[in-house]
Amino acid sequence: MKLGAGDDSTAGNAIDPRPILIVTGLVQEARIAAGPGMVVICSSSDPKQLRALLTVFDPSTIRGVISFGVAGGLDPSLKPGDIVLATEVVAGDGRWLAGLSLNEEVVASVALRRRRIIRGGLAGAEEVVAAQARKAALWLQTGAAAVDMESHIAAAYAAEAGLPFAALRVISDSAHRSLPTLAKSAIRPDGKIDLRKIFSGLVRNPRAVSALVSTGLDFNRALRSLRGCRGFLLGSEGLLAADL
Repeated sequence: MKLGAGDDSTAGNAIDPRPILIVTGLVQEARIAAGPGMVVICSSSDPKQLRALLTVFDPSTIRGVISFGVAGGLDPSLKPGDIVLATEVVAGDGRWLAGLSLNEEVVASVALRRRRIIRGGLAGAEEVVAAQARKAALWLQTGAAAVDMESHIAAAYAAEAGLPFAALRVISDSAHRSLPTLAKSAIRPDGKIDLRKIFSGLVRNPRAVSALVSTGLDFNRALRSLRGCRGFLLGSEGLLAADL
């Protein structure tokens, strides 16, 4: 189903004026996604908060749902900045299909910036999957290319509401990297990074500086790549979602 258009047989090729719901986990992702035709929800990397926000959201006011943001790599071949277009989302016993068909010009523009684009599954998690060993285990269990904490919730919401769903995620931390504990715990309830907590943590453990700097560089690389994906959210020809 095309997110940007209504049923041609009944609407005469009319464009559905309703916005698309964009589900994000961090305020940086939300800022990238925000714009005309978009309604953006930021969970602050809190699955419970995201479910609460969606509980009071009226699905009749939107024409589709997209999970958009960064993710942890599970496929060892993926590097920070690589783009995953979801074919499905898996979490526990749940499995939701996703579809994303891209305008060739959009794909070419991304490729020219040397970003790798793959189609693959996403694994949903209720907490940050930080340890390298846990990433490896989840990859073997699910075969998913990446993991995040919003896509499975957004997919379930879309399925229940009968809305088309798609997901685009950019690798931030690779499968080979374990996230520093400090980075994992520094997200504030508003989705921003708690710099005071980071600085105080570094004072207590100066040896964490190197790992934190590397994580920050990879995260910024992922955000730059995500900004380049903004065009995927624009226009009906750039983004198509599969019928579920």
